[in-house]
Amino acid sequence: MRKSIIAALAVALCAAASVFAQAAAPPQPAPQAAAQAPSPAVVEQQRQQLQQQLQQLQQQIQQLGTATPSPELLQQVQQVTMQLAPLGGGRGGRGGRGGGAFGGPARAGGPAAYKCEPVNPNATPEARALLKTLCDVTGKGILTGQHNFPNQRDLDTNRIFEVTGKYPAIWGSDFGFTDGEDKDAITHRDLMIAEAKKQSAAGSIIYLCWHMLRPTEDEPGQPGASWGGSVQAKLTEDQWQELIASDSPLHKRWEKYMDTAAVYLQQLQDAHIAVLWRPMHENNGTFFWWGGHPGPYGTAMLYREVYNRMVNVHHLNNLVWVWNQNGPAPGGEFYNFFPGKNYCDVVSYDNYRTLDDRYYQEIQTIADGKPIALGEVGSIPSPEILKAQPKWTFYMTWASGQGPAPASPPVDQQRQQLQQQLQQLQQQIQQLGTEPPTPEIQRQVQQVSQLLAQLRTEATRQALKDAYGNPFLIKRGDPIPK
Repeated sequence: MRKSIIAALAVALCAAASVFAQAAAPPQPAPQAAAQAPSPAVVEQQRQQLQQQLQQLQQQIQQLGTATPSPELLQQVQQVTMQLAPLGGGRGGRGGRGGGAFGGPARAGGPAAYKCEPVNPNATPEARALLKTLCDVTGKGILTGQHNFPNQRDLDTNRIFEVTGKYPAIWGSDFGFTDGEDKDAITHRDLMIAEAKKQSAAGSIIYLCWHMLRPTEDEPGQPGASWGGSVQAKLTEDQWQELIASDSPLHKRWEKYMDTAAVYLQQLQDAHIAVLWRPMHENNGTFFWWGGHPGPYGTAMLYREVYNRMVNVHHLNNLVWVWNQNGPAPGGEFYNFFPGKNYCDVVSYDNYRTLDDRYYQEIQTIADGKPIALGEVGSIPSPEILKAQPKWTFYMTWASGQGPAPASPPVDQQRQQLQQQLQQLQQQIQQLGTEPPTPEIQRQVQQVSQLLAQLRTEATRQALKDAYGNPFLIKRGDPIPK
């Protein structure tokens, strides 16, 4: 019954979207044999009837609750939502990280022997043990990971537990860059570190990165403005040359940034906590100020400077060094940014599109036997991908910033009423023809779109449950497969 209702919903709203989109399009010359347009009085009557149907539809969906649709129906809901977006007068926010379908054929390949020794010869026992865990898990399973915004601390990790009854094996966060109470705020870095200690005590692996401001600006940045105005802004060529010159004023400003993070990383070292440390991430990309500079005096050199500052100046020996690239990318691009095998323990890349086999092979070649990982992905890799690409040691899904949404139990009678409303709505839309919607109808379309978003949330919950049922995924507390 649920399937037929949601399918009817998709059909009806797709029809509405089609009608409204046609009404919003520029007028086209009418064919010679065009049918006579309805009178204004008829159009107004049809609009009122459609408005009533939308209102009743909204009430029925709200009464129905949020039972989970199938993946096929979820896809329909997503398509309908995209079609409804311009009709309701809304606009999309800044697109940062999007998900995608995963796929790619398998291909044989084997890295060279590796002794699982950290690049820092003075690595703490905790860091050595963490690296050993990555080596042991290679080919046997993949450690689950979840990022949390620094000022939300454990929101997304708890969401996974609420849905699946399991915590991810890796808790991830960021040093942030904004002020106030923004999700990326630096205001409560001490609480973020306290959360890292709490997570470690509970058995989680700690994973940190940093969307840092350009060294030309002072912390903190402003929510919204500093993302594009600093984190994703550029340095001029002259500024870059000044940055990599060790005695320059800009280089010294950048060192102060490193020193700021080092204070907090030292707190974790004092607590005997190892950290998967992913600095200057996605550094082949041109969308962050530190990235996109190939060659011996480019981004790879800056990464080595981070290593030298943290290890040789601050003596941070609890860090497992994760070098990170971004996909999709042209074949061979990653090599232009590699800092050298003596500066990273893990070779990783981020991809929010397709996990093609080409990247899997290229990352393994660069790693030369070291652990490889998925630094960020839009969704949990499918069982098919993990079967074809079994050597990934961990993945990290990015934060949504939203807590769990409670589900309401559906009622058969309400489902039947909703189905009737959908049928009536479809008839009203067909009668309306190509006349543009009124503002009231647009408002109701927005409300229906919000209800569809709730359905997507439920589908996401179910997909998470299904993914965590894969025995290849290693959750917090799970033993490493032998």
